[in-house]
Amino acid sequence: MSRQRPEPVQVIKTRRDAALERLVGGVPYIAFLGIRFERHGDELTAVLPYADRLIGNPMLPALHGGATAAFLETTAIVELAWSRMWGLIEAGTPEAQAEAEARPNWPRTIDITVDYLRSGLPRDAYARARINRSGRRYASVHVEAWQDNRSRLFAQATGHFLMPGRDG
Repeated sequence: MSRQRPEPVQVIKTRRDAALERLVGGVPYIAFLGIRFERHGDELTAVLPYADRLIGNPMLPALHGGATAAFLETTAIVELAWSRMWGLIEAGTPEAQAEAEARPNWPRTIDITVDYLRSGLPRDAYARARINRSGRRYASVHVEAWQDNRSRLFAQATGHFLMPGRDG
């Protein structure tokens, strides 16, 4: 009996990157805001590149609170969907792979609370979400956003989400 050879690392990386692109590539709102996601293993970092249209107060100038809130909420939702998809990708079974390649069922926001800690400056912003609890029906997520220094947050959010069922 011969041992099955492990897949080359580049093949696995390509499959994971393609899955992330499938997940976020079909969402026009993510494209409109210009948000992109950088993947390192199973960890995602959301990036909101600076654009003049994101400025809410041109006198300071500061990022618009709505753009900041949308960035945080999008980060939380994508993290939830990605964590579910990651489990399917890593399961490796044909059924799990087929489900991972299907159109994603997105979590729905129940509520989200945003804390604006300081003005968002006219530069790129970054965010990471941490799932505090994720069950079959409900999830709780905390998101932190920063710009130049990870330890100097400019906003954070806590959200609760209704998780999609297996059948949609």
